Amino acid sequence: MEFEGKIALVTGAGRGIGRGIALYLAQHGAAVVVNDAGLSLAGAPEDDSGTIAASVVAEIEAAGGRAVASNARVGSFETGRALIELALEKFGQLDFVINNAAILRDRMIFNMSEDEWNEVIEVNLTGAFAVMRAALPHMRQRKTGRVVNIVSTAGLIGNVGQANYAASKGAIVSLTRVCALDMFRYGVTANCIAPFAHTRMTDSITGATPEQTTYLNEARKAKVEHVAPVVGYLCSAAAQTISGQIFGVRGKEVFLFSQPMPERSVANAEGWSIESLAHAVESTWLKKSLVPLQTDLEVFNNSPFV
Repeated sequence: MEFEGKIALVTGAGRGIGRGIALYLAQHGAAVVVNDAGLSLAGAPEDDSGTIAASVVAEIEAAGGRAVASNARVGSFETGRALIELALEKFGQLDFVINNAAILRDRMIFNMSEDEWNEVIEVNLTGAFAVMRAALPHMRQRKTGRVVNIVSTAGLIGNVGQANYAASKGAIVSLTRVCALDMFRYGVTANCIAPFAHTRMTDSITGATPEQTTYLNEARKAKVEHVAPVVGYLCSAAAQTISGQIFGVRGKEVFLFSQPMPERSVANAEGWSIESLAHAVESTWLKKSLVPLQTDLEVFNNSPFV
């Protein structure tokens, strides 16, 4: 019971990875605020009654745990405040924030509408920030807390037709990094996890080539249950000095992503012209250090270890 006496908020916890995380934390002693608006992958209402969130709460309570449901749609500061108030009202404190809620509105960048852009940014990015903004003053006062933001390799590497989704997830990485810098002195950590697990979201992904389709069929052997222990680790006392990092989970494999840092440099005492810079790039290791233009499905093209 690692998390006995701890309180967790998990957004998007009605299905998929969020549900797995909520159940795992509850099984290890935490009381859980289960938030899920019951939206389709595209963000359309599917469960206005809150049945999806309530069913996870019922499952936790049936196993002897404590939980409370919320079917509020993340994406506004009002909802962020309401979720933290619910945790404090019901359980008296908040120790862990897991931002998992996300939607997709895939479209090629030259066809994407304003609404398709705004709605994904609102739920995925603003939703995460609004929850953090409301939770962090409480954590700062108590000088303890864990923030775990669920991101995506689409936001780290990119994927065709996912400008809005990739931008939201990439922005969460930067947001997490700044949160880690702001809050570490107060005993609060913030980290990211980029998971691959078989959910309705991964079912919506189609391969652009036969090779990608084959990989996706293999990659779907990675399960939600593989992700939750990594969240548990980042919430545990063992990870109290781990902050600002990006972990990946794919089946039984856990990896750490590099982050943008200066990799190579070249200088010219006379300054640069187009011609001299072109020559420098072509004739030095800069050319060989350029990052290949690949999607996340091409970078991760081997079968998961399951």
